[in-house]
Formats: sequence, structure tokens, C-alpha cells
Amino acid sequence: MFDLKMRRMASAMALVGLSAMAGCALVQAAPADDMRKAVEFDDGNTVQKLLQKGVDPNLTDNRGNPLLVLALREKSTKAAKVLIKAKNIDLDKTNPAGENALMMAALQGDLESMKLMVDGEEAEVNKKGWAPLHYAATNGHNDVVKYLVDHAAYIDAESPNGTTPLMMAARGGHIDTVKLLLDEGADLRLKNQQGMTVIDFAEQYNQKEIAAGLKSRWQKVYGNVPAPAPAPKPWTPPNSQPQPKPY
Repeated sequence: MFDLKMRRMASAMALVGLSAMAGCALVQAAPADDMRKAVEFDDGNTVQKLLQKGVDPNLTDNRGNPLLVLALREKSTKAAKVLIKAKNIDLDKTNPAGENALMMAALQGDLESMKLMVDGEEAEVNKKGWAPLHYAATNGHNDVVKYLVDHAAYIDAESPNGTTPLMMAARGGHIDTVKLLLDEGADLRLKNQQGMTVIDFAEQYNQKEIAAGLKSRWQKVYGNVPAPAPAPKPWTPPNSQPQPKPY
């Protein structure tokens, strides 16, 4: 009987201990949840208060997006500004797609946040694979493109399959961005792993004015040297839908 009572007491104490541990976990989780919500709703004051209480600025959401990447994507500018200046912020931290804070600012055309990161926190403008310059060129954000180039961004940065910012600008129909990149020294001759040049990109995406301009630029720069032959079109099996290309 005595042993039975002791076992019951031990079980009860263990349950109390587990409950206490669970309670502590909930208390610890709450500030992190509050931080995520504050970022989503662009509540810069709450973000600042939570940072002062020791909440990690490098937390991620349930999809693996660092809070700063999330803030920039959602255009939560006040929250982003606070996070950028946080003591322990990791500006190079990426989401599962390999996107960091500078890339997201470039995609959104958020020059102010970019300046805070580069001028204020010395963020690295170059990145192996997809880089901030690709993202700025993709959406035709000329002010961001110029800023990045002026801060030593590699003009012919190559994505994992060799696609350059110039190719992305041509694909998107951003004629002024194409001109800007060419004036800054982008190379017309480069091909990606599919064998496509920037002229191929312009033609494949029906950017006729850009394609004509690129051919004219080629003639001025390289004279009678023939432009690269168009990349062969991928073979599509009969009765099947064309598959998207990973540019």
C-alpha cells in the first residue's frame, strides 16, 4: 500500500512538473508570436519594445521567412526600419527560396530600406546565384539598379542557370532598365545555360522594341561580327503542354 501511494505521489508531481514546463514554453512562445504579428501589421513601436525585451530579430515565420524579409515583402516599412537597426540582425539570412532582405527590397523597389542596409549597416550587395540586381532589374526599378551598380554590384551577375540582370530586364519589357544596364557595361554576348542571349529573351517574350534596340546596339558595338544565333526552341512532345522554364 505504501509503495502504491508513493507511486501515485510521484506521478502527480511529474504531472505538475510537465504542466509547469508547458506553461513556461507558452510564455516563451508568446513574445515570438507577438513579434511576428507586429511585423505583419507594421507596428514599429511594438517591434522595438520586443527587441528591448530580448526577442530575437532573426526569427522566421511558419514558412521560413526571416522577419526582415517578411517586413520588406509586406511593405511594413516602419517594422523593417526597426529590424534593420537591431543589434543582432542578420541581413544575409535567407528564406527557403534563397532570398535575403536586400533582394526583397530590390524586388519591391524600396530604395530607402536598401540605403539603410547598405550605407548604414554595410550589407553585401553581391550574392552568389540570384542577386539583388536581378530582382531590381526584373521589376524595372531603375533607381535601385543604379544605386546597386554605383555600390559595386556585379553588372553581369549570373543566376544558377547563368541568367543575367540584363536578360531579366529584357524579359520583363523594361526598356529603360535595359538601356541603363547596357550603359553601365552589361555584356550583350553572354548566354545562359539554355544557350539564350538577351536578344533571345526579348524575342521569346515578344518584346519587339527591345529586341530591335539590342540588335542595333550590337551593330554599333561589334560591327559586322554576327550576333549569336538564336537559341533552339525546346522540343515539346505531341499533345502535351509546354513546360515552364526555370529562368
